[in-house]
Amino acid sequence: MFHLDGGNIHSYRKMIHHMDEGIGSLVDALRKSGQLDNTLIVFTSDNGGERFSDNWPLVGGKMDLTEGGIRVPYIAHWPAVIKAGQVSQQQCLTMDWSATMLDCAGISAAAGFAWDGVSLRGVLSGQAEFERKLFWRMKHRNQRAMRWGDWKYLKVDDHEYLFNIPADERERANLAQQQPQRLSDMRQAWLTWEQGVPEISADATVSLGYGLPNMPQR
Repeated sequence: MFHLDGGNIHSYRKMIHHMDEGIGSLVDALRKSGQLDNTLIVFTSDNGGERFSDNWPLVGGKMDLTEGGIRVPYIAHWPAVIKAGQVSQQQCLTMDWSATMLDCAGISAAAGFAWDGVSLRGVLSGQAEFERKLFWRMKHRNQRAMRWGDWKYLKVDDHEYLFNIPADERERANLAQQQPQRLSDMRQAWLTWEQGVPEISADATVSLGYGLPNMPQR
């Protein structure tokens, strides 16, 4: 594990080097054992780009629930199941990969302990994509977000937004006033979801990589 302090880009390069080296060793071992084609390998990220990243045309990055902070690509490699060059627009969350891998291994959720994620096994094998409601929350700036089909509900501080993402992926046109019922429905769906997850601890802290102390003081 490498500590990525805000100003040390060499740490990032070192991390990428070791990741590339480690993943390569794993793939080589699977190939030599004859298990590569029947092994699901997933490469993704937990959040949008850091301050050294270029998220264009998306707005925001790590610590934001705008698209630049939450939208990440994923690469899944499983030649026995996934067709070469297959591309999917399936909306999903990181915890869906846990559910997917357990599903692929034939493991069911224990009684009373349902998975947080939804299995993507069908999508990987070429079946139709499905609607997946996505929810996020973050203590920093009291952010909340929900994605429901083409629509996204976003709250930052005391401001609420409603965006049609395919038409406005930069999240510039707030349609909250034009679509009050949709805004209300998505807000209520988010509140209902929040009741089913643990509260954020009062002593939880936020550490920003680039904040006010880093800005010019004059």
